[in-house]
Amino acid sequence: MAAYVQDAIMLLGDSLTQGGYDMNGFAAKLAHVYNRKMDVINRGFSGYNTDWILPVFEQCFATKQEQQHVPKVRLLVIWFGANDAAPPPKPQHVPLDRFCANLRRLLWMVHSPESAHYSPETRVVLMTPPPVNTMQRERAQRAKSPPKELDREFETTRRYAEAVGDVGRQERVPVVDVWRNLYEAAGMKEERLEDYLTDGLHLNEKGYAIVFEELDKTIKDNFPEYHYDNLRSVFIYSFDLLADNPDNYVELTKKRSAFTE
Repeated sequence: MAAYVQDAIMLLGDSLTQGGYDMNGFAAKLAHVYNRKMDVINRGFSGYNTDWILPVFEQCFATKQEQQHVPKVRLLVIWFGANDAAPPPKPQHVPLDRFCANLRRLLWMVHSPESAHYSPETRVVLMTPPPVNTMQRERAQRAKSPPKELDREFETTRRYAEAVGDVGRQERVPVVDVWRNLYEAAGMKEERLEDYLTDGLHLNEKGYAIVFEELDKTIKDNFPEYHYDNLRSVFIYSFDLLADNPDNYVELTKKRSAFTE
């Protein structure tokens, strides 16, 4: 088991999060810019909705008693809605009101002193599902063996994205509006979303680049004390320290907090 060396960013979501470690995915980029400052923990679960993630999150996020023995989760990024918005009777479908209640439940688990998982040092960011390209998605579904029917709706996903924004405003939690940012990048034309999606639902490298850029801005604007530009490496860099006196290597072995407060 790895020792507790540095704190962490936890990414909680569905396949969009799980795929964040693809080549140049947003999780991979986060891990790069936070290298030696905070670890990036990917808790993305392909196919999951907010109903299914609640009992999983209870196992993924440390309780108050456990938190003294494990790295602190300084940032929690919650990204759901792409599967919840699947039209009924798809098993992934979660009604809009329950989807919002589930998001609030996740926030309560971290923010409420009454919660077994209360973590006052954890800052939370919500992200909206991206828009879907139903034409691209239908082609991808029909190309499967056996062929499958279209399983997403453009307007329905938009409503779930808006709901994430509503929850964020009501709960005073910052929101990365992935839906709006991607749709605007596509010139507000559904067919041009193909430039940012692999199959009408999941993101390609260009799509993830926008997600990373907007998440980076959101962290910098709302939680500057947790932005990588304002953190220091837990173990200091050697070059300047050893330039004048090689015996200073002992200082390299001393762990320190990434946070200057």
